[in-house]
Amino acid sequence: MIMERDMASGTNLRADCTVDADGRITFALQPPSATELQPPSATAHLLLRLRPKKGQPEKTLHALDLEPAEDGRLRAVLDPRPALAEGRWDVYLLPEPGAPRQRLRPGLRDLRTLVDGHRSERRAPVAVRIPYVTKDGYLAVRAWLRAAHAEVEGVEVRDRSMTVRARLHGVSLAEGASVRVRLRGGGGTAVNVVPQVEDDARGFQFTVEFGELVADGGAGNRVWDLFVRAGSAEGTAPVRIGRLLDDVADRKEIFVFPAADVGGSAVRPYYTVDNDLSVLADRT
Repeated sequence: MIMERDMASGTNLRADCTVDADGRITFALQPPSATELQPPSATAHLLLRLRPKKGQPEKTLHALDLEPAEDGRLRAVLDPRPALAEGRWDVYLLPEPGAPRQRLRPGLRDLRTLVDGHRSERRAPVAVRIPYVTKDGYLAVRAWLRAAHAEVEGVEVRDRSMTVRARLHGVSLAEGASVRVRLRGGGGTAVNVVPQVEDDARGFQFTVEFGELVADGGAGNRVWDLFVRAGSAEGTAPVRIGRLLDDVADRKEIFVFPAADVGGSAVRPYYTVDNDLSVLADRT
């Protein structure tokens, strides 16, 4: 069991991080002074903890060696492989084995290489990591790990429909590809759309008619999730459509689309807490 010291009372332990073009993350921090809670030893590590679900114990930890650099700081490197499991990883300093771990606050975050990440082809499995600042001001890494991913490149909302442009990573589109707009909790209720596929079999676009999502006149909030099936072959898994390949760890409150009034319902696309694209139909 690893003890955790509460670092909320004025600690200055901060880590800078830089992401390179290959997805490698380099962390750098100043060694704590004698006035800090726990100076690191020669066996200090940077510790990443996969944040457990509410009420569950922590299960996954990933330790990185901390080594002195020429500028006097301590550095740790998170290589692209092996990929981190999908979720949120909190970042700590572990001064020495058995010592209380010390949560780190963010310093400078150089994420410039992530801004145009959607322009690069990703191989399967699609692994994404974005350093970010938590709501309570600590450093963490947001990670996604998916067999394939459909990256949204544009959403155009009209009066009664929306058109989405996207690009598939990790797999190519084949004959019989389709977009499935599935009612969350709806027991398999779905609307199927035939996409327009580009010549490279990766890029595609499709239009969703909002009227089809509110045709039954159901009351209350209804959420429709968007998937693409790369082909019609039996066993082809649906791929979630979303936006992961840039420097934004949490899109939901930042990218807000307008709502359309359709049949008495306010219908609008939105990004979920996992940065996936869905559509909310609200009939009150």
